[in-house]
Amino acid sequence: MHPTDQGVCSVSAQAATSVLDYMQTVGQQARQASTRLRAATTAEKNAALHAIAEALLADQPALLAANGRDLAAGRQNGLSEALLDRLALTPERIQAMVDGLHQVATLQDPVGQIDNMEFLPSGIQRGQMRVPLGVVGIIYESRPNVTIDATALCLKSGNAAILRGGKEAIHSNQALALAVQKGLQQAGLPAEAVQIINTTDRAAVGALITMPEYVDVIVPRGGKGLIERIANDARVPVIKHLDGICHVYVDAAADPAKAVAIAFNAKTRRYGVCNAMETLLVHAEATGVLTELAPLLVEQGVELRGCARTQALLDCVAASEEDWSTEYLAPILSIRIVDSADEAVAHINHYGSQHTDAIVTESYTLARRFLTEVDSSSVMVNASTAFADGAEYGLGAEIGISTDKIHARGPVGLIGLTSQKYIVFGDGHIRA
Repeated sequence: MHPTDQGVCSVSAQAATSVLDYMQTVGQQARQASTRLRAATTAEKNAALHAIAEALLADQPALLAANGRDLAAGRQNGLSEALLDRLALTPERIQAMVDGLHQVATLQDPVGQIDNMEFLPSGIQRGQMRVPLGVVGIIYESRPNVTIDATALCLKSGNAAILRGGKEAIHSNQALALAVQKGLQQAGLPAEAVQIINTTDRAAVGALITMPEYVDVIVPRGGKGLIERIANDARVPVIKHLDGICHVYVDAAADPAKAVAIAFNAKTRRYGVCNAMETLLVHAEATGVLTELAPLLVEQGVELRGCARTQALLDCVAASEEDWSTEYLAPILSIRIVDSADEAVAHINHYGSQHTDAIVTESYTLARRFLTEVDSSSVMVNASTAFADGAEYGLGAEIGISTDKIHARGPVGLIGLTSQKYIVFGDGHIRA
C-alpha cells in the first residue's frame, strides 16, 4: 500500500480494519507499559537512555543503510534538497542523537517531586506530586532525530510513547526502533514503552488521535495544515502551536546598539524556525535604529515590507494587512512604526500568535508593563526571540513549543510532559 505524494491513500475496508486492529494493539501495549514506567526509578530510566545510546552506536551501519533506502526513495519521488538534508543521517548526526540521550539522562527527574506541602487547620498535610501524563502520541515530520528526542523526553518523564514519523523516513525509523527496544530491554523496561508505528497508512494517524482509552495526549510537529487537521479531528487532548508570528518592539527608550543586534539576530539567525522574528515594531522616536538595521538585513537578502511611514524612511515594498498576520519562515520582514508602547502591545496581541515577543527598552517600568500585558507563551526584555527554545531555557531537549494555555505553555520539556496530583498525609484524621 503506497500513499500518493500528498500522503493520501485509498484503502480497502479490509486494509483499513487491519490498520485499526494494529493501532488498537499498539495502544493496549502502550497503556500496559505506562503502568510499569510510572513506577520506574530514575536510575532505571537513565540506564535505559544510556543503553539506547550504546545501541545506536552499535547499530550505526544498519541505521545508515536504512537511511540510504529512504534517501534513494526520496530522490526518486522528487524531494527537494532541503527535505533530503532534513531526512539524512550521518555519523555526526547519529553521534548528536547519542549525546542528546546522555544529556537527558543528566537532567533532573521531575517525577515524584512534591511541592506546596503544608499543614492545614484540620491537621492533614497537603501537597502536590508531579506525575507522568501516561501515554504520549507524537506525530512529526521526516527528521529521524525527532524519533530519538521524543524517546528520550518521554522515557525520562515516565511516559510511554507512540511515535508516528513521516512516511519518507519509514526505514530509518524502523531501524531506530530496533535500537530503542534493545536499550529498553537491556535496562529491564518493557520494549513497548516506546513504539514506532510501522505503517505509512494515514488511517494510523486517524486511529491514534481518537483513542482516548489508550492515549492521554497528542503532540503534533509539522506544518500548520497538519496541526490544524489533528486539532480539529482529535478526541485526545492536543499540545500544539499553529504559527510563530514573533515580534520585536524597539521602544523610544531602547539602547540603539542593543536594538540593532537583537533584531538582526532574531530575524537572520535562522529563517525557517518558529521563534524567528516576523514583524519589527519601532517607536517613532527610535527610527534611527531602522536606518542602521535595514542595510544589514538587505545585505543578508531579507526582503523588507513596511507601513507607509516605513516606506517614507526606507526603500521597501508596501506591507499589506495580510503581512501583519503572516509567519513567513523566510527572509522576509514586515516593519511598522508606532507612536507608543500601547500601540505596539495592541498590535502584538491582535496579530500575534502568542508564541514569542520581545521589547528592547531601558525603561524598567515599561519592561514590566510589557511582560504583564503581552499575552504570549514567551515574553522577553532586551533579548532575541531566538532564545525561545527548550535547550536555551535549560530544559534539555524539547518536544515542541506550545502556544496553548492548558496544559503546557512555551517550550515543552520534561516538566511539560508531566502533571500534578494532590497528595494528603494524615494520622487517622477524619472530617468533622
